[in-house]
Amino acid sequence: MSLKVNHRLLPLIALAGVSLAGATIGMANEPAADLATTDAYGDTASLSAVAQLGHKLFYDPSLSGSGQMSCATCHDPNNHYAPANDRAVQLGGPHLDQPGIRAVPSLAYKMSTPSFSVGAESAADEAAEAAPMTEASGVALANAPVAVAGPLTAQAVVKADSNAPDLVPQGGMFWDGRVDSLEEQALQPMISPFEMANADAAAVYAKLKQGYGKDIAALFGNNVLNDQDMTIAEVGFALARYQIEEPSFHPYSSKYDYYLRGKATLSDAEMRGLKLFDDPNKGNCASCHLDKMTGDGQMPNFTDFEFEALGAPRNADIPANADAKYYDTGICGPLRNDTYSAQPQNCGLFKTPTLRNVATRHVFFHNGVYRSLEDVTRFYVKRDTNPDEIYPKDANGKVAKYNDLPAQYQANIDVIDAPMNRKLSDAPALNDTEIVDVVAFLKTLTDGYDPKKDGVKAAN
Repeated sequence: MSLKVNHRLLPLIALAGVSLAGATIGMANEPAADLATTDAYGDTASLSAVAQLGHKLFYDPSLSGSGQMSCATCHDPNNHYAPANDRAVQLGGPHLDQPGIRAVPSLAYKMSTPSFSVGAESAADEAAEAAPMTEASGVALANAPVAVAGPLTAQAVVKADSNAPDLVPQGGMFWDGRVDSLEEQALQPMISPFEMANADAAAVYAKLKQGYGKDIAALFGNNVLNDQDMTIAEVGFALARYQIEEPSFHPYSSKYDYYLRGKATLSDAEMRGLKLFDDPNKGNCASCHLDKMTGDGQMPNFTDFEFEALGAPRNADIPANADAKYYDTGICGPLRNDTYSAQPQNCGLFKTPTLRNVATRHVFFHNGVYRSLEDVTRFYVKRDTNPDEIYPKDANGKVAKYNDLPAQYQANIDVIDAPMNRKLSDAPALNDTEIVDVVAFLKTLTDGYDPKKDGVKAAN
């Protein structure tokens, strides 16, 4: 694959912000060759020359300030490009002892993430949902201004129909959607003080010239190598191409994928779980985690890329939370600082993650507060019916509901969409038996399913 710089206008990456992802001590291994995710798992011969450069960069710990951390350290290919440990936040920095502030998301299935925008829900998303969706905090979002000045990047725009009744932030990378591309997402951790912790962009540039100068010049020309911003931008492009071309980042090889293709049958418990997942009066999970094939036959990504304020309880395991005045408010910061982050209706909103491979995760939600799918599902159905089971009590013995979001932003929390529309003392939308069934279904979303090993007969 031959590329010329003047045929592609890449954004010049400022590398000025910090990223949400932390890092685990030690370097992760490259993908195990015997995993059933895809026949090409770990095989770089099929990748373009640019993607092969991205592969080298992805696994290179010398690009970090500590010399011990690569992209793969946090985004372990043997755990679907998510952390392999159970830390709520990961450790990085010059000495691998600086904690992050959010749980590290998987890099799998990021390829189809749209740029950040604010507007009405797309017709395609609505068509793919189990039932029409009532947006979280619709009243607050409806008061957002029609026009927004100072977009996050040149690609971040307000949709033309943004004067619709429900304005929804959607798209972008990271939990807060603060960058628009895989290129930018790949580069930000390099100077994050609690990740790869290079001193600045100049330090990154020096390492790239020393370790990859010949490769960069061969692919993009000597003129690029002589320009710091262009060199860094092309490296971001190479990392993005690796994630796009390497099949293991988006294999669509779960049992549920086989089921949708008519090549596997769900068990009774899995089928019950799927029905509860779709039922707008029960789990209603599919209203945000889209689970139907598109009209053109594309597999679902199990996210609508939209933002929600859920009111997850505060996680004392995050060191930053030791400060009672500190809050992570998602779009409103602390990692995002732009026009959108200054709008109160966005405070507490975090992007809806994909549920693909969710059963292989060790912590859940942006703050890693839960460690099992059962507890996550229980949170959704008991948050408002039995808040004493979800939140701690304050010094006066009162349940500290929504304790990880300042009071002035708690009106943004979704209390409209099922199953979070129930009131105190109402019966939860799911009982314990139904929660078990939903979790059984969620386990069908793990890539690497082999019908032969499972012994399940094909549906057709």
